[in-house]
Amino acid sequence: MILALTRSPLSRSLLALVATFGLLALAIAPVAAAPGGGPPDHARAQGPGGGGPGGPPDHAGGPPDHAGGPEIVRFGTYNTAFSDPYRADDEGQFLTDLESGNHAPMEDIAQIIQLERPDVLQLGEFDYVGHIDGVDEYDAVDAFRDNYLEVSQDGAEPIEYEYAYVAPSNTGIDSGFDLNRDGQTGTPDDAWGFGFYEGQYGMLVLSKYPILEDEIRTFQEFRWADMPGALLPSDPETDEEGDWYSDEILEEFRLSSKSHWDVPVEIGNHVVHTLNAHPTPPAFDGEEQRNVLRNHDEIRLWADYVHPARGDYLYDDDGETGGLDPGSSFVILGDYNADPCVGDSVPGAIEQLLDHPMVNDRNTPSSEGAVERHAEANDPPLQRCEPEPEYHTADFGWTARVDYALPSNNLQIVDSRVFWPTSDEPLAEVAASSDHHLVSVDVRVPTRGGR
Repeated sequence: MILALTRSPLSRSLLALVATFGLLALAIAPVAAAPGGGPPDHARAQGPGGGGPGGPPDHAGGPPDHAGGPEIVRFGTYNTAFSDPYRADDEGQFLTDLESGNHAPMEDIAQIIQLERPDVLQLGEFDYVGHIDGVDEYDAVDAFRDNYLEVSQDGAEPIEYEYAYVAPSNTGIDSGFDLNRDGQTGTPDDAWGFGFYEGQYGMLVLSKYPILEDEIRTFQEFRWADMPGALLPSDPETDEEGDWYSDEILEEFRLSSKSHWDVPVEIGNHVVHTLNAHPTPPAFDGEEQRNVLRNHDEIRLWADYVHPARGDYLYDDDGETGGLDPGSSFVILGDYNADPCVGDSVPGAIEQLLDHPMVNDRNTPSSEGAVERHAEANDPPLQRCEPEPEYHTADFGWTARVDYALPSNNLQIVDSRVFWPTSDEPLAEVAASSDHHLVSVDVRVPTRGGR
């Protein structure tokens, strides 16, 4: 039996009041030592890289601003493109490549991570392998750490992540229905999330800071039809709204094409919630635009989750209801397959986050490599406004901003960047191993308060 935990409107108001005064108190409160605590079961025995347990992050030029004071923490997101098409007939090939230690694209991805050195990193298209017989769900994670990240790649300094989190993905899980109405069932397009096998295109979170596993929330099974005002696709042959999927299908249809994870990390005595997702591309459908509309609402889930007045309808996979507690710190991470100006997403889809009152997008990650590539690339399929190529993060033959690291507005952005070298730089070929580029933000995190 699952117990549903609710957050009442009254408790939300009190939390908002407490959070407001709590943030003010951070500036004047005395500093306390960070509490101890053991690592989760799958965590490594050794401490974080670049200074050992409690040491400064690898990229830092020195210790925190003052003893026990704020820390500069780098949050990153990287769609690795590890889910290559050739793996379509062999779900175990991903783990084989990781265990080999000599898969060239994986070596390149690891080298970029070693150079950029995020403290907390979300990886996209990292297959979930826990459903394979005889395989532990963390076997792929350990193989990637052991054989790639903790081994120097072309002279780069190895990097260690003590903590990690993986969980099942909706990709490749057969729905039993003909979702795309092509007269067949059991195809990749009929899975709850597109995939040739279960777990393809999954996600991974790596962290040098403790992950609070007991506080993780996942929304893998949240039903699309349970979102108020959901943009459900309509059959273009009828006059009905939202009738592409039958009532029987909508009784089971999951909103997340992969999953949505709230993975909190503890920095000193302060908690930052990493909000991880990888919405479906707004493409590969027909006039009904089932993927276009799903992309919008997958983005909307986080927009409602972090808003103190809009997340009450949400329920996670453990039956707990409601959104993020008001005043919480968070960083939204992932490939959201939506650009403000170019591409086929619903107009305003990604603006649900970029223009959100709780989100800080003031120091946008950028690169010179994206500007150079944009000048020579093809025209995008659709353009709603003038692109800003310096902020683009991916190359599909045309460039776009689709990968995001968006902190909450109570976290100050110190620096940000997209790892996209220009063509005359030595690492240009290495960076081309994925059609996406690593995006990172450095934020100043208070080391106490703000659970």
